[in-house]
Amino acid sequence: MSLKNVFARKKSVFIPYITCGDPSLEKTEELITTIESAGADIIELGVPFSDPIADGPIIQAAYNRALKQEVSLERVIKIVEKQRKKVKIPIILLSYYNPIYKYGIERFVSSAKDIGISAVVIPDLPPEEAREIMVHSEKKDFSIIFFLAPTSTDKRIKFIGSQPAPFIYYVSITGITGVRDSLSSHLKERLQRIKALCKKPVAVGFGISNPSQAEEVAKIADGVIVGSAIVDIIGKNLSNPTKPVFDLVSSIASCVHRVKCSTKVRLK
Repeated sequence: MSLKNVFARKKSVFIPYITCGDPSLEKTEELITTIESAGADIIELGVPFSDPIADGPIIQAAYNRALKQEVSLERVIKIVEKQRKKVKIPIILLSYYNPIYKYGIERFVSSAKDIGISAVVIPDLPPEEAREIMVHSEKKDFSIIFFLAPTSTDKRIKFIGSQPAPFIYYVSITGITGVRDSLSSHLKERLQRIKALCKKPVAVGFGISNPSQAEEVAKIADGVIVGSAIVDIIGKNLSNPTKPVFDLVSSIASCVHRVKCSTKVRLK
């Protein structure tokens, strides 16, 4: 199923994130199928990197665990290629630009598209600097997902909304990833502004930490992205993270999916 079709369904979309290679590549393979069976609509798979400027201590620790096992972008692609034979939902990557540049931009886009990766999120590559990868991605019909933030101007919102991607990733806080006790009090207001200026689906990430927060976001957004809370569970259960991850992902998925489009808060 394509990303566009996932967002076209009459329910909110749940996108869990895990770091590839944490706690091991073998466990990542197991976790991908576990997350799908727990109710995820899309899986976001992180490529380990040594200097993840957008990520907080929880995901940084996961990257470090994976890097100690020499997990590279090439190995991530091989894992996804293997899992695509089993997993039916879309898989997107989150990678900083350096691993992609080192791998080869054209080679990356071609490899990702050919094995069934649906898109990539590149936190440190704004669209103004993404011309080279976008030339190749447009030829391959491969998506680059860009960010909006609480500080984004109307001009910026329109610009990101005009890019050829199936959805926008909205960073709900002005800060790094991590578990938060509460949601931003301005979230609804800022999503209203985005929706008034562009027509693309908006998935909200950063700081969503539990099922109740995810349900609140699902009432006002098209998608909910949860990363640090899941990665934290993995970090606390390195020898056997499968059941704890299934329990958390399934509880969040249940809360997100019970918010139907007809019951969403209208963003006028």
